[in-house]
Amino acid sequence: MAAVSPSPERGKELFNSTALGTNGKSCASCHPGGSGLEKAAASAPKKLEKVVNQCIVKALKGKALPAGSPDLASLVSYLKTLSPAKTK
Repeated sequence: MAAVSPSPERGKELFNSTALGTNGKSCASCHPGGSGLEKAAASAPKKLEKVVNQCIVKALKGKALPAGSPDLASLVSYLKTLSPAKTK
């Protein structure tokens, strides 16, 4: 099976999926349509990865995604689409 390339589309799919946890919830359960995450793009990527994994473990009762994994990169990529960060 071919590896999945990171993409915002894959991130949105994961964001809305209950597969990341064990309690039947998704990221969208607490953040419908990305609500409350509009400024997430301003976070440093590694910090954002840490926060995403904290939510997966604590709120969704799932296992943290490995650093550098396509799924974690996809989730971060999707969060960055919610509100474009100002770049220099």
